[in-house]
Amino acid sequence: MRKCLAILLSLSLLILPAEAKETKYVALTFDDGPSGKYTRKLLDGLYDRGVQVTFLLCGYRMKDYPDLTRRIWEEGHEIGYHGFTHKNMKQMSRRDIAEELEESQALLPEGCQPVFLRPPGGCCSDAVRQVAEVRNLAILGWSVDPRDWATHNTASVERFVLKNVKDGDIVLLHDMSDSSVQAALDIVDVLLDQDYEIVTVSRLVRVRGVKLRPGRAYSNFPRVEKTP
Repeated sequence: MRKCLAILLSLSLLILPAEAKETKYVALTFDDGPSGKYTRKLLDGLYDRGVQVTFLLCGYRMKDYPDLTRRIWEEGHEIGYHGFTHKNMKQMSRRDIAEELEESQALLPEGCQPVFLRPPGGCCSDAVRQVAEVRNLAILGWSVDPRDWATHNTASVERFVLKNVKDGDIVLLHDMSDSSVQAALDIVDVLLDQDYEIVTVSRLVRVRGVKLRPGRAYSNFPRVEKTP
């Protein structure tokens, strides 16, 4: 009888569900677009993979590519501000910064209301923070930067991101060259194979239960371990 019970206990342990793994999240962000053919290629690739990301768009480029701006929004991606002219906001007055945002806002698709501002180059100042606070915008930084705009080397960008990325990171990329776009799509494929969920920054914020504070800068959203 004892032998039978031992066998039954062993069998029951085999069929117990394994402890569920906590999902790993990463947000991919793309600055400076839309750029025409490169943004189009990126959107095609993201659509095929069922992935949504965050685009920080320049107003003057939205003016040149309204169709791509609309497509970004309609396909479920997030849009944030990156200024109108892409000039250094650290050297601007509050009035000039506000005008940059107002001119960009006028070009956004209907229903699109950004919650993030990423100043060009990440260059921030008290004036940037004050304007962001008044306009209910959080300032978006990043935690992984492969400098894809400078290297123009697909393999190098891929290696850097995949070596350094971790749960809750915000990756800085650009949709301004073929090498960057190809690297981004390859990175998506590898991260999906590694059981990451690739999300917009706003989705990552919700998953992590963070309440954004206007005017405050955020560079990542790691998991916070709960104390027993």
